[in-house]
Amino acid sequence: MANIKSQIKRNEQNEKRRLRNRSVRAELRTRVKSAEAAAGGENETETLRLAIKRIDMAAAKGVIHKNSAARRKSRLTARIRAAGSSES
Repeated sequence: MANIKSQIKRNEQNEKRRLRNRSVRAELRTRVKSAEAAAGGENETETLRLAIKRIDMAAAKGVIHKNSAARRKSRLTARIRAAGSSES
């Protein structure tokens, strides 16, 4: 446990950010899973758009790095295209 007042404040701020970031990451995983589940379906483009939007928002907030966001979007679109072409 910290004794210094500034470190106590820093720990409280870090905890708040951790909880906020955790909810953003959970939302990311949910959107990606729903986009993969909808691959080849009628609302494939809409769920993919929402997943990419959430990834971009997380990168803008600093929850994930911008290169990590780009990689996730690229891999997600590749997986959905592969799933869509195999089901057709």
